[in-house]
Amino acid sequence: MENVVLIIHLLLALGLIAVVLLQRSEGGGLGMGSGGGGGGAMSGRSAATALGKVTWVLAICFICTSITLTVLAAQKSAGSSVADGIVPSTTESGEAPAAPIAPLGSDLLPPAEGDNAPLVPSAD
Repeated sequence: MENVVLIIHLLLALGLIAVVLLQRSEGGGLGMGSGGGGGGAMSGRSAATALGKVTWVLAICFICTSITLTVLAAQKSAGSSVADGIVPSTTESGEAPAAPIAPLGSDLLPPAEGDNAPLVPSAD
């Protein structure tokens, strides 16, 4: 079910991108007019075109599939946590293993160039 909704969601996203890119610019956004003087952006209400209606339908369907995917994901992970999957490892005797011993001091430093090379560079 989730895969079907996800495929529909992706197709709606691609369709929405295509429809938005096909629409004619109304101007005003970047200073580009609609190709002439007069009406354009100053008119009261422009007529809704077919592409505008398709954009609204695709956008509403896209939002519905987004909500559906969110609900499905929430139901799938209900009551579970990442920490629930952590199981402490034990040895053959049933005890927890000892913590590894960290290297001490000079083991953390890079190898010295010579026997008499200082471990810490001098601040001259």
